[in-house]
Amino acid sequence: MYLNPIKPSSNSNKAAVLRQRRVFAGEVMVNWATDKTKRVSILRLVTQSIFLLIIFYVAIVGLWKGLLILLIFGATIFLGRLFCGWICPLGLYMDTVTLIRKALKVPHWSLPSRLNEALHKSRYITAAFIFALAIPISLLSAGSTFEFSNFLWMRPPFSVYAFLLEPLQTPVLPWNPPFGALFEINGSYWTFPYVGEILLYLRDTGIALPLSYVFVGAVLAASFKVRRFWCRFCPTGISFGALNRFRALRWLPFLRLSKNGEKCTKCGICQRVCPLQVTEVYEKKDGAINTTMCAVCLRCVEMCPEQDCLSVCFSSRRIWNSRNWLDQSNR
Repeated sequence: MYLNPIKPSSNSNKAAVLRQRRVFAGEVMVNWATDKTKRVSILRLVTQSIFLLIIFYVAIVGLWKGLLILLIFGATIFLGRLFCGWICPLGLYMDTVTLIRKALKVPHWSLPSRLNEALHKSRYITAAFIFALAIPISLLSAGSTFEFSNFLWMRPPFSVYAFLLEPLQTPVLPWNPPFGALFEINGSYWTFPYVGEILLYLRDTGIALPLSYVFVGAVLAASFKVRRFWCRFCPTGISFGALNRFRALRWLPFLRLSKNGEKCTKCGICQRVCPLQVTEVYEKKDGAINTTMCAVCLRCVEMCPEQDCLSVCFSSRRIWNSRNWLDQSNR
């Protein structure tokens, strides 16, 4: 005679589920702590997500757009393109598309080196053109005055500068943007960077909304095959750290990569893993790496298999070095 098994209570089921979740969370934390090839990438993804929420909140409460522009471009003098690698929402969208591509095991495309360099240089041409548009003849004429409040609120003639803030556009807003959105679901308005500008400047043509969908599809499709596609020519991604080309300003920016040439084996990993195809890290023999193409994502430092070969430095102080993740004893 066999006794009927006692069915566990709902409370015991819940306790078992909680234990399983704790075990899973523990495994995730262990993997994060031991896998040296993904720790910084995961940290960057979390940081980007947090800043996306912060930017969403800023969009709700409102903030001087001119102040945001000053903060973004002013910070590049000291931090390089840290904004591009760790904060920019559009960068997060492209990184998410890259994760999807990797999950599907689809290989990426690399652009020809000359084309890649030309696109990076075009950022400065585009930015200069945008800045020049906000200098009307009235400001150059005698007796004209500069009103800083117009710049802070992005009022004419500075409204064109709002184009430089488009990468900060969150994908969803709790209100209908001034010039419309892609679509609306239950009071939430979905949009994408630069869609507002398309809807604004082409509002009377009848093709603004269809062109917006084409634009979003094209950017996402290109980013699926080419890592960080838009970053290569984004005018918001210009770095005033380029001032270090002048001898008196060689110390700019404070945050930069450095290389110990004696420990480099020319394995080429730094060049292969760079989403923006920066070659200076590989080509540099020794010392500080000065390039405005680098978005400071630190993927090269994370993946470098040589102990202390690559470093990220703030001023003259090293704050993080590459680790020999190939050596199991270092895990």
